[in-house]
Amino acid sequence: MAYDDLRSLLRALEREGDLKRVKAEVDPYLEVGEIVDRVQKAGGPALLFENVSGSDMPLAMNVFGTDRRLLKALGLKSYGEISEKIGGLLRPELPHGFVGVREAFGKLGAMAHVPPKKVKAGDAPVQEVVLTGDDVDLDRLPALFTWPQDGGSFFNLGLTHTKDPETGIRNLGLYRLQRHDKRTIGMHWQIHKDSRNHYQVAARKGERLPVAIAFGCPPAVTYASTAPLPGDIDEYLFAGFIAGKRIEMVDCRTVPLQVPAAAEVVLEGWLEPGEMLPEGPFGDHTGFYTPQEPFPALTIDCVTMRKRPLLQSIVVGRPPTEDGPLGRATERFFLPLLKIIVPDIVDYHLPEAGGFHNCAIVSIDKKYPKHAQKVMHAVWGAHMMSLTKLIVVVDSDCDVHDLHEVAWRALGNTDYARDLSIVEGPVDHLDHASYQQFWGGKAGIDATKKWPEEGYTRDGGWPDMVLPDPDTAAKVDRRWKEYGL
Repeated sequence: MAYDDLRSLLRALEREGDLKRVKAEVDPYLEVGEIVDRVQKAGGPALLFENVSGSDMPLAMNVFGTDRRLLKALGLKSYGEISEKIGGLLRPELPHGFVGVREAFGKLGAMAHVPPKKVKAGDAPVQEVVLTGDDVDLDRLPALFTWPQDGGSFFNLGLTHTKDPETGIRNLGLYRLQRHDKRTIGMHWQIHKDSRNHYQVAARKGERLPVAIAFGCPPAVTYASTAPLPGDIDEYLFAGFIAGKRIEMVDCRTVPLQVPAAAEVVLEGWLEPGEMLPEGPFGDHTGFYTPQEPFPALTIDCVTMRKRPLLQSIVVGRPPTEDGPLGRATERFFLPLLKIIVPDIVDYHLPEAGGFHNCAIVSIDKKYPKHAQKVMHAVWGAHMMSLTKLIVVVDSDCDVHDLHEVAWRALGNTDYARDLSIVEGPVDHLDHASYQQFWGGKAGIDATKKWPEEGYTRDGGWPDMVLPDPDTAAKVDRRWKEYGL
């Protein structure tokens, strides 16, 4: 099972030699980011900075920086374990479309170990210390100024809780948070995100929106906050499903929301309609700075925490970063659900170099002419996959995770006059390459074997692939040691 809280995971990593305590004083202005980026890109251990300038809280970094650590945190041996569990929920009905996704997750509610459970305030470690009013001081929390042109100091792993003002459905999301001053946080709610919609609904009604931000949460909850779930699916239901146990929740002290009882720190506040401040620039996961824009500014009225709290954060920037394992988990976990929406898909891969949303490589068992084009448009219509800018479709005998193999197919199996599809549609809020914000050009490459019915009329048809003689290959396998190679 997954670890119940962050500190128990850190203890386990330290026992295994996969966590390094940094006792030297470090500066959250640029220095911490430089250290963590080097360690992460070298495949190094999790880090616990015990002496962060200007703060009395230790700072945990690079905790999910390798697939091994993230799998350990979630209590898994492989990402396929969750894929198989989700796939099992979909049988034997195999429903289609978004209704099918919701029906599949609806089955989770009948599992006693999955729905979150409420605990009393006195039993919640995160409420051992309660600060209100003038005692609130966000400078106590080690926010990071990571890149030279950043517009300020940011919290990069605060889990934001909101509720739809009309339906009451809660949302858990991971958004960057700029510390404007001792009591004010900038909420980077992008146009396609659920919390942004909650804020807009509240503003139209002339109501303020309650917000709670939790740091250092149980690992399954932290992962669930990144998962691209439909808006009416509870992230805490999904976290319980991954963890194999119910997530313990506690009522906030000053807002009508619940947060993980085992979190390290929680910020509570009310977001007033129209309260906006300039946010950014920020060195983002694209590897480029996103520009300064006005975003909602939240006033913090209450901070709850453990008696000796620690904070968890990540470095965001040019790939590879700690986003890598989190993105790979999502890719594998959601394959069965994507197959519900687009049943033609055999497998898919979202390369980290594309930020996981700019490129999708899809394999299909081709059954009819222009099947690849049908799949491209189906993917562009599938929830957050609508933001994908490049889709490469290959035959089922191509390993979508082998980028050399994919490149060979895409570069050699295409006539770009016929096999390249160009469309326009929505793109990610952070996409700097589109000529205007929020929408732009997309491309689909049909790298499958072409059929005569698709207009491939060359004599002899599509050529055979160059492959070894199977009998000779088997013989060489048997004799390999004899060759002394």
